Amino acid sequence: MSAMSNEPRLRPLERRILQLVDDGVDKDEIARRFRRSPEMIGRVIALTRLPRFDATDRSPEVLRPLERRVLRWRDDGADYSEIGHRFRRSAGFVAQVEGLAHYKLNRA
Repeated sequence: MSAMSNEPRLRPLERRILQLVDDGVDKDEIARRFRRSPEMIGRVIALTRLPRFDATDRSPEVLRPLERRVLRWRDDGADYSEIGHRFRRSAGFVAQVEGLAHYKLNRA
């Protein structure tokens, strides 16, 4: 088994296709097994070699920009309806965003 087909960032389909390639199975046969075109199988193989975003690559920032803004404006004294108007959302939505932001901060 190659290191590439063992890569945890790959989807199960990608891992299986790479395993079949490593085993020496022809692209046409792989395409037939997955009911796809050989070109599609070739694209999957090529795309697995590209760098991919991973959740561990994220910035250490806990809150999304929306949540940070809502908390900052609430600290500055803005009420829910005023902030909601800025985002074209309801006051209830803003209150929910604030609650989630506080929850995330308490968990972190």
